[in-house]
Amino acid sequence: MKNVVVVGTQWGDEGKGKIVDLLTENFDVVARAQGGHNAGHTVIIDGIKYILHLIPSGILHPEKLCVIGNGVVFDPFAFRQELEELEKIEYSDRLFISDRCHLIMPYHRAIEQAEEIRLGDNKIGTTNRGIGPAYEDKVARRGIRMGDLAYPDIFRRKLEEVVRAKNLLLESVYNCDPIDADMVYEDYMGISELVLPLVTDTADLLNRLDREGKRILFEGAQGALLDIDHGTYPFVTSSNSTSGGVSTGTGIGPARINGVVGISKAYTTRVGAGPFPTEYSGQKADTFRSVGDEYGASTGRPRRCGSFDAVITRYSCRVNSINTLVITKLDVLDQQEAIEVCTGYRYRGKVFTTPPMHCEILEQVEPIVETWKGWMRPTSGIRAYNDLPAEARDYLMRLGDLLETDISVVSVGPDREETLYVEDSPYASSL
Repeated sequence: MKNVVVVGTQWGDEGKGKIVDLLTENFDVVARAQGGHNAGHTVIIDGIKYILHLIPSGILHPEKLCVIGNGVVFDPFAFRQELEELEKIEYSDRLFISDRCHLIMPYHRAIEQAEEIRLGDNKIGTTNRGIGPAYEDKVARRGIRMGDLAYPDIFRRKLEEVVRAKNLLLESVYNCDPIDADMVYEDYMGISELVLPLVTDTADLLNRLDREGKRILFEGAQGALLDIDHGTYPFVTSSNSTSGGVSTGTGIGPARINGVVGISKAYTTRVGAGPFPTEYSGQKADTFRSVGDEYGASTGRPRRCGSFDAVITRYSCRVNSINTLVITKLDVLDQQEAIEVCTGYRYRGKVFTTPPMHCEILEQVEPIVETWKGWMRPTSGIRAYNDLPAEARDYLMRLGDLLETDISVVSVGPDREETLYVEDSPYASSL
């Protein structure tokens, strides 16, 4: 597969960062298609942890080109901080940002924070980083884009026009302090010196690289169940985090994409509000959170944990046209005597085998559960798939059957070498 999309099949946090890092060795370019710095990809190399928010994971590989596509909403100050944390990694000749990326502005953060407070118990559970309001302005055709920074007069005119409207909202509706347009202008003109040398028409760049025969790996943010169209609306992100968002978010046509790799945990997690049919509570949830280090890479928020949900994951495999799956964090199940898998939902006498549209229904469904015997011994030191305990291989085989999808890779730890390739998979040798 020449050009490949990597996409999460649950509610994000599936371990995409590690898998993209592994796959990057076989590709020339890594491109990001959507989301903002609310995403966090964790990569561990030689015991050193790198947490990337905006910059594609491929930046950790010397000589690989990295592209932040037009579908990303971009906070230049978060970007600067991320570059500082990467320290000695050279990026100047191999990192490119789309001139069509929409900028996250201070009023986006202010409005998002104020709206979450207003909603109270009904809040979405956002990261309060301005991502949603930035996408709202994009769709409402009042957004300010990266390319505007190159023309201070155009940037200032757009900024002043938007700030007037936003201040009316902040002061009249939310009773918040107004935004100072002059201060914002000076801040963004100052940081433009850092970002503008990296800004270009990335759609043209990617298509040219594709024509030259370069292999492109497309990196998703969040997960399919957070997609604005196909996720558990309204508890979703504000962009298309399914594989279809890659074409609109980068300018590479769908005919140029040759395969889709899905990432799924061996159990399920979710951050923020929203329905979660298989969620654990009490000590069991605490155990998964502790063993799996289930805290958000971007925010540090504790993740909600539950059993594997084959209903949502099978749905994700279908809407993303996933060719093969990577199962991560199998080792977190090592000390579970019994492992639960949700195969369907019951609601008022009806059985659902796909997620219902209404979150109000999804919050009330009763999971139909299978229980599998655990293997009760460590897997993190295993380096070949066939050396896994028979119970672990049985569990994975059952997941593949339920999801109607090939499983080619299994991760048993965060480091690169803690990765097992399924020998019977037709895709294992190409990943």
